[in-house]
Amino acid sequence: MRPLLLNSLLLLCILTSCTNVYKGLQQTTGDPACITQFRPQFDNTLYSTQVDVMKHHLSGLLFFKQMPDSSQRVVFANEMGFKFFDFEFTKDGQFIKHYMMDKMDKKAVVKTLRGDFELVLLQPDLSKASVKQEGALRYVVVPTAKGNNYYITDTSCTKLERIEKSSSRKPVVKAWLRDYKNGVPDTILIRHQGFKFNISLQRVQK
Repeated sequence: MRPLLLNSLLLLCILTSCTNVYKGLQQTTGDPACITQFRPQFDNTLYSTQVDVMKHHLSGLLFFKQMPDSSQRVVFANEMGFKFFDFEFTKDGQFIKHYMMDKMDKKAVVKTLRGDFELVLLQPDLSKASVKQEGALRYVVVPTAKGNNYYITDTSCTKLERIEKSSSRKPVVKAWLRDYKNGVPDTILIRHQGFKFNISLQRVQK
C-alpha cells in the first residue's frame, strides 16, 4: 500500500508543482540590455488602481513621481486623499517605506508590494543576465535570491510580452505592461499565482 501511495505522490508532483515550466528554454545570443527600452518613463503619472488581497479590496489613485535625485516615489491613496502607502525606490536600488497604513503594515505585505513595483519599474541588475529562447519568445533571465526574473519579449525584442518572477521551477508573480504611449504604459496588471493578490492600474489622462 505504501509503495502505491508514494508512486501516486511522485506522479502528482511530476504533473503539478514539481514540473519545471522553464525546462524548454534554450540558450541564445542577444543583448539583455534591450529590455531597458521598456522601462516606464514615469513622471508625475497617475493611475486609477484596484487592489485585491484575499477577501479585501482597495481602490483609489496610485501616483508615480520622479524626484529631482532620480528616485521614484510610489503613493497609493483613495479618492478622498486617505493614504494607503508611500514608498520610495532610490536610483541606487534602495527601498524606503515612508508610510504604510496600520492594517497593511505587515512585513510580508510590504515585501510583496516592494517586489511587485520593482518589477514594474523595470530596473534589474543585468550584470549576470542571460538570454534564452523558446518558440517565438525571448527570455532575458535575471538571477534572484530564490529563482529568476524573466523579461519576456518577442524574438527581436521589440515588444514586451510580460514579466515573470519565479521560483526555481514556476512563476510566482506575472506582470503585464501594455499600450505604451510616450514611454508610459496605459495599463499595468500584476497577478500572484499562488494566492489572491492582484493589482490593476489604468492610466488617468490629464
